[in-house]
Amino acid sequence: MIGVLLVEDQALVRAGFRMVVDSQPDMRVVGEAGDGASGITEAARTAPDVIVMDVRMPTMDGIEATARILAASRTPKVLVLTTYDLDDYAVAAVRAGASGFLLKDAPAEDFLTAIRTVHAGDAVLAASTTRRLLDRLAPPVDPAAQRLVATLTDRETEVLRVLARGLSNAEIAIELAVGEGTVKTHVRHILTKLAVRDRVRAVIIAHEAGLVRPGAR
Repeated sequence: MIGVLLVEDQALVRAGFRMVVDSQPDMRVVGEAGDGASGITEAARTAPDVIVMDVRMPTMDGIEATARILAASRTPKVLVLTTYDLDDYAVAAVRAGASGFLLKDAPAEDFLTAIRTVHAGDAVLAASTTRRLLDRLAPPVDPAAQRLVATLTDRETEVLRVLARGLSNAEIAIELAVGEGTVKTHVRHILTKLAVRDRVRAVIIAHEAGLVRPGAR
């Protein structure tokens, strides 16, 4: 059972999310909060698996709340709610440790899939969003990131390079002409060697290491 915490300042939106989540046999809402500060309190009280986090809220926004929650515990995954496909708030939330973006007007099926995806340790980022995210972050090459990437095998480096373009495991398998199970194994090894918990962090490290640069496709 996936425990979901809803952090959203609009009560009607929260009610809609709760209805959708509680309709599923494999997940339930364990708490709600109307701002980031209350979200921190509820996260500590309910120990959710996934936090659905709005960004623009009174008292404390979702960026600061995400950073504080993930600094205190690496357990929950944070799914950021954003009005636009890639706004500055969402970029900042990923820097704070969020596992992906979800548009507020996304269909219910996409919302539920996103929760299950981040709970499984994957990231929710469309390929187009990933490319724009990388271009927006665009840091100089980081020697520390290069050293981490250097610990990968040639095949793992190849998988990371494709993964960093925002492709799913199934898409990576097709591009590299290998089985999807093989890709999953490589991704698991990559995350372990890079000492990151999800694909978003791995993508950022790939970018910081110069494995993928702005504009690369």
